[in-house]
Amino acid sequence: MCKKSSFLIDILQGGSYLSVFLVGLLLNMASLRVFFVKRASWTDTHIYMLNLAAADCALILFLPFRVYNAFQCLGITHFCTFLISTHYINMYASIFTVTAISVHRYLAVKFPFQTRAWRSKKVAVGVCGAIWVTAVTICGVFSDANHPQKLLTCYQRRKDIPLPVGFLAVLEVLGYLLPLLIIVFCSTQTVMVLLKEKVQEETTVEKRNIIGIITANLIVFVVCYTPIHLGYLLKYLAITNHWKTLNWDAFWLVCEWIATTNCLLDSISYYFLLKQFYSEDFKLY
Repeated sequence: MCKKSSFLIDILQGGSYLSVFLVGLLLNMASLRVFFVKRASWTDTHIYMLNLAAADCALILFLPFRVYNAFQCLGITHFCTFLISTHYINMYASIFTVTAISVHRYLAVKFPFQTRAWRSKKVAVGVCGAIWVTAVTICGVFSDANHPQKLLTCYQRRKDIPLPVGFLAVLEVLGYLLPLLIIVFCSTQTVMVLLKEKVQEETTVEKRNIIGIITANLIVFVVCYTPIHLGYLLKYLAITNHWKTLNWDAFWLVCEWIATTNCLLDSISYYFLLKQFYSEDFKLY
């Protein structure tokens, strides 16, 4: 038996995810269209970006189930476990890919000659494959955490059952803190190198655009993924310590929605990057 939230929460949840689905689908289709304009000119960077687009698109394509659940309510079955796992596999594949792009960009700018052998299409394909294997393995190992018996609705866990400590630690450390530290380090170091370089006037705009992209990517990552990982921790503490002073369900739903909007912001960022690359012979790292 499915337990519905309040009518207002259902409407807001359904409407917010429907907007992400519609806008995200259009933006990602536009981004993919630009991607395949000149496949012959792809570099290893394009492989990483395509992997990111694939993760975002896969997440978006499963959002209609979430919208339907908000308005009509899906039955609590193993299909719900599959939907939750798929959502987080794609989200963490996106996080790991953004991290890989940051590392790749840092190596290309800081050590352009020493790391040339590491920056190839084959290496990029291997890294992307490892990203998907890691994300699927994590969700597979801890799939029991979202067993139907532990769910209140198709997308919500029961309020009296916290996440396993091991799963929480993996999500917080491997899924967020480590990628965040890597991205912050690589992004700041890359920007510092670019600012120190003495460049000709015609390349100044190009460097400025790259710095803008790096800064925007870092801000998007922090804004989108900090709330949900803070939410993991606070929800765990609320359940284990019986906190009842806040509406944790509403707080958690907002955190999840913010994280989902990352698929929109990624597509916008890389759409304009690819458009500039193909129209102005812009150098991708």
